[in-house]
Amino acid sequence: MHIVFAASECRPWAQTGGLADVVGSLPPVLAAMGHRVTTFVPYYRSVARELPGLPVTLPSVTVPFSGYQRFARVLDGGLREGVQVYFVDCPEMFDREDFYGTPGGDYPDNWERFALFSRVVIEASKSLGVPDVFHVHDWETGLLPAILRSLHYFDPVLRRVPSVFTIHNAEYQGRFPADIVPRLLLPWEMYTPDGIEAYGTVNFLKAGIVYADALTTVSKTYAQELQTAEYGASLHGTLRARRDDLTGILNGVDYGEWDPQSDTRIAAHYSADDLHGKRECRRDLLHAFGLDHVGEATAVLGIVARFATQKGFNLLADALPDLMRENVVLIVCGSGEEYYERLMHEAAARYPDRLRVETRFDNVTAHKIEAGSDIFLMPSLYEPGGLNQLYSLRYGTVPVVRATGGLDDTVAEEPEAQRTGYKFTGKSPADLLEAVRRALAEFRQKDRWQVMQQRGMRQDFSWQTAAEQYVDVYRRCIERRARM
Repeated sequence: MHIVFAASECRPWAQTGGLADVVGSLPPVLAAMGHRVTTFVPYYRSVARELPGLPVTLPSVTVPFSGYQRFARVLDGGLREGVQVYFVDCPEMFDREDFYGTPGGDYPDNWERFALFSRVVIEASKSLGVPDVFHVHDWETGLLPAILRSLHYFDPVLRRVPSVFTIHNAEYQGRFPADIVPRLLLPWEMYTPDGIEAYGTVNFLKAGIVYADALTTVSKTYAQELQTAEYGASLHGTLRARRDDLTGILNGVDYGEWDPQSDTRIAAHYSADDLHGKRECRRDLLHAFGLDHVGEATAVLGIVARFATQKGFNLLADALPDLMRENVVLIVCGSGEEYYERLMHEAAARYPDRLRVETRFDNVTAHKIEAGSDIFLMPSLYEPGGLNQLYSLRYGTVPVVRATGGLDDTVAEEPEAQRTGYKFTGKSPADLLEAVRRALAEFRQKDRWQVMQQRGMRQDFSWQTAAEQYVDVYRRCIERRARM
């Protein structure tokens, strides 16, 4: 089958989070399975710097708005790992320093930018190859299914083409004033509680949820959580209404990038059968952060995360005084909310022998922390899928996680014979501390600890399994749309 992916991010050219990993990793696996796969991504300024002078495939695609038109080009990004990549080039929309906004806030015309992107993907597909299915991601492309089922309802080329909409994080929804409805040339009939309206705004995420033929999200547990008031971000009712069309498919790991047997960013290679190299990685990590004094009996705890409440930094900050009394050192790498960055730097000053904080994301450092830590902390208040716990498992770094979303699906504590890490369910610092202490108790029993490390390293979270599940979703959509 021919699958067209459309997303606002794609590794390695444009990335702020896990969305880019999925859109960069899943299409090549589908292509290797024999499917024809095409990916569309905006031609941001950062992409243009990295890929200048791309050949033009479509010199002009007209996108009408109320009272004016915009024009975009489609650039040929070539065949990459079996996937045809196209970039949508509209300088007044995408030639900006950041993808979505500045530190002062989101760009006010994001509705126009990503509506244009969705329209160009649809029109370009009619010229470059009509797909069997569109697979679109998050609010930035949520309007594409709505456009297919409204403005293109009578299109003889596209009316039978279904769409699959993947929710990576329901907190980000793309909410805009109601007055954009006529500016987008959409019928007012769509602006209802059963359509694209939510609490007096046009909601792009809801548009995708309502109008796509099938919905997926990035773990089985998150698919259930989305239907609750706690995690559904005010859209739980809409998601419950479509629960029969919602499938949780766990994100995979690119083991070409994340494998201690071949990782070029770490001090030594190792495997589940030979862990000697991990000791060297531990020494290298401690040396890099000026912690050479730390002995073998002290557990090295690592965190690589965005500094935000969602990632559990409020729990971590409150737990630190008690945590620092344990026989541990903690190394934290990431960036994010200024409040938590400042809080963590202040804590590092209070515990100079036990805490190191690097408030910038660095990929080499991230790999070193995964390989050199004994325990990896992920106390997220919610985590739709999560990748770092999967990296940690492969690197023999035992994860301690809050039991939510993909963290709950991928880390096992009970039964003991299947244990790969430790979990807690509450939202208090005491809950986090108790889980860490359970891990530390086993860390002191070196033989048992090594067996658990090896068990985690042998887990397989490759993209192949996820790709097969997506193909099943595509086929069901195609068959259903054909019957309609």
